[in-house]
Amino acid sequence: MPTSSETDAVLAGREAVLTELRCAQRLIVVTHERPDGDALGSLVAMQTLLLALGKDSLMFIAPDELPLPYEYRFLSLNGLITQAPDDLDERTLVFLDCGNIARNPAASTLLSGTSEGPILNIDHHHDNTRFGAHNYVDPGSSCTAELVWDLARALDVELTRELAEALYVGLITDTGCFMYQNTGPRAHEMAAELIAAGVDVHAIYQQVYEGVPFGKLALLARGLAHAERYDEGRLTVAQLSAEDFRMTGAQESYAEGVIDHLRAVRGTAMAALARDRLDADGAAALDPAGARVRKVSLRASDMRIDVSAIARELGGGGHRAAAGFTTTLAWEDLIAFLREHLDAQLRVL
Repeated sequence: MPTSSETDAVLAGREAVLTELRCAQRLIVVTHERPDGDALGSLVAMQTLLLALGKDSLMFIAPDELPLPYEYRFLSLNGLITQAPDDLDERTLVFLDCGNIARNPAASTLLSGTSEGPILNIDHHHDNTRFGAHNYVDPGSSCTAELVWDLARALDVELTRELAEALYVGLITDTGCFMYQNTGPRAHEMAAELIAAGVDVHAIYQQVYEGVPFGKLALLARGLAHAERYDEGRLTVAQLSAEDFRMTGAQESYAEGVIDHLRAVRGTAMAALARDRLDADGAAALDPAGARVRKVSLRASDMRIDVSAIARELGGGGHRAAAGFTTTLAWEDLIAFLREHLDAQLRVL
């Protein structure tokens, strides 16, 4: 449970962000790199909200993030830009679902333009660094989309079907269709209101979770074939190489969801999926020293485990039950790192 001071900080941040959104006339909205459903749903919802208020608002997505993963391409990208605008210094920057600005290349691109406008930071990650001039950061919310929904209500913005669909995408993807531990009563209240506004639950589910390309199925098969278990099954891990992506014709985003199968294995306390980052030619990305770069996703099956603390050890972050980081550790060293830190957490429980 949050302390009274933490609750006061959330409420103060909320009021400050609301004031800025009411007063600002020119804005730009952005989210984190490799955006997931909550990031994109929140981004599109905030842009839709601001346009409904009559604001001059732009939505920034870095060019290498486009096209979006197939499951999110139905979302409207009104006001999309892929480069910093000439009038950046006159715009308020609104960051959504972004826990740490230093790990966001898109943010770095914008800030290199020396924007003089205030930064609004709207997020629900508990390890958010509060980098904004005003921070509406509520770790008790199920998703960032829930915070955008709250702001829309406070600003008396009509809940159109377009806005409701974007919010619903953020809600269902970050709650695992209301199955994750972060799902609370307010998430269901939000869902009810969005459905009443016209969201077709089955159609959105089909769009996001079905219509799977065969390459994604083939990649899942290869990931499961690489699964390994350590320490009496408490750690379940798998890796996906650039070769796996090449052989299946899969895009990097197709790796989404593989880790959920690892987490579901009986006896697993923590699951990890390490996948090669790919360069423009589809080969394994290398750092300047020639080391292979891997993106590692972590999930906790034992809710006493805080995987975000493990991710932060290597410059990453996230939630207690879902986090990630990027590393150049060799596979054997990565396994040793994960085993050591999982054991350290289990020993203090």
